[in-house]
Amino acid sequence: MTAVPRPTVAPPPQWSFPEAATHDLPNGIRLVTYDVPGQYVISVRLGLPVPISAEPRELEGVGTIMARTMDEGTVHHSAEELARLLERKGISYGAAISEAGLTLDLDVVKGNLGPALDLLRQILTEPVFPDSEVARQVRARLAEIDQERSVPGHRAALEFVATFFAEDERGSRPTGGSRETVSRITRDAVVAFHEEHVVAAGTTVALAGDLAGLDVHALVGDALGGWRRGPHRASSLSRAAALAADRDRIVIVNRPESVQTEIVLGAPGPDRSVEGGWAPYPVIGFILGGSPNARVDAVLREEKGYTYGIRSSFRPRRTGGLFLTSGSVRADSTPESVRLLVEILESGRDGFSEQEVRSGVDFISKTAPGRYATADAVADEAINMALDGRTTEFTTANLRDLERVDRARLDDAFRRFAAGAGVALPGSPPGTGWTMVLVGDAATHRAAIEELGLGAVTVVGD
Repeated sequence: MTAVPRPTVAPPPQWSFPEAATHDLPNGIRLVTYDVPGQYVISVRLGLPVPISAEPRELEGVGTIMARTMDEGTVHHSAEELARLLERKGISYGAAISEAGLTLDLDVVKGNLGPALDLLRQILTEPVFPDSEVARQVRARLAEIDQERSVPGHRAALEFVATFFAEDERGSRPTGGSRETVSRITRDAVVAFHEEHVVAAGTTVALAGDLAGLDVHALVGDALGGWRRGPHRASSLSRAAALAADRDRIVIVNRPESVQTEIVLGAPGPDRSVEGGWAPYPVIGFILGGSPNARVDAVLREEKGYTYGIRSSFRPRRTGGLFLTSGSVRADSTPESVRLLVEILESGRDGFSEQEVRSGVDFISKTAPGRYATADAVADEAINMALDGRTTEFTTANLRDLERVDRARLDDAFRRFAAGAGVALPGSPPGTGWTMVLVGDAATHRAAIEELGLGAVTVVGD
């Protein structure tokens, strides 16, 4: 039997994000297209710089109600007719509003792209917002508010933003509005918000898929070229969010007899324009708490058995950002888990090993081709970058820079983060800089948490 020589395993080739073609429409729309051969479901994404901060203070949540009712009937089609048309043409549709802006998602088989874009035009420019549908979505949102407060993870997140951000900052309040503000929302309020903010100027349309044989410019121009331009809108995210003066503290949301304690812990983080480059920060998040093999889980899950998993990551805004860690632990381990969690997160001040650096860099860089292998992932990334004031050229450039990340850059990046956030470094008081929220039994844990000396502890009702 002839032996077959062992094949040579070559290193993976350098990968780049799919190249974009850009075309500007006269009404202010920027069309960005990506030809992804073999992807016969075309993904269309719209990003409008209409953030939740544009909502009137007394009507917060109106953007969410608008997004949810834009497809509940148009000038030419009732809600039922529109739903049947979307289904008949094989169209998946969704819309949402966030801190960054209003996004609309549409996926359709290649042969139906033209009719799908026409239906999208009607949803964008001709919604009728029936009274009954607005009222139904208001009721649904009020029910959601109750549900969110009943789920420990949601409750912790709500209390975290209320503690972390300044009271006047929109980010300190729920994205979908509070019970008080949502209760005030009427059809007239939704119509007025749509009329003022849903315009073509500043909108990015990202379209990805197998574009062979399609005249995409003509299809999009025919569908959306007549959309009202409207005024140019500057992003409200160009300034850093105002933080609460007393954010460096611990808040316990009291839930007597809880068998688990939900933890959310965070500090100010960088944006993608940070000095020294963005590439090191996802690696730091991965090493500290971004995977089942990260430092946090190695201790709290594998060694101690306190949790099923806790995750950490940097979350950039257009200006500034957050470093967040969240998860749940066994109730009886709460004080010890908090102590260990802070110690592990601050252990970055002592540096990172070569093995940790290579593990983080390899995971993020070598999984990129898989993360962006589908048309919808490509279009999503394009819109995320557009709302951040960037293009997907940044995605490729960041992957190239990731190849140059070493221990020295990682250590320097952590020191920059810690110094900016007020997180403990050698010579500073331990535990400063962190905002922490615990959802659990206050009577059982408060005294032990206070003894840790990590900051002032307050208790709020559930």
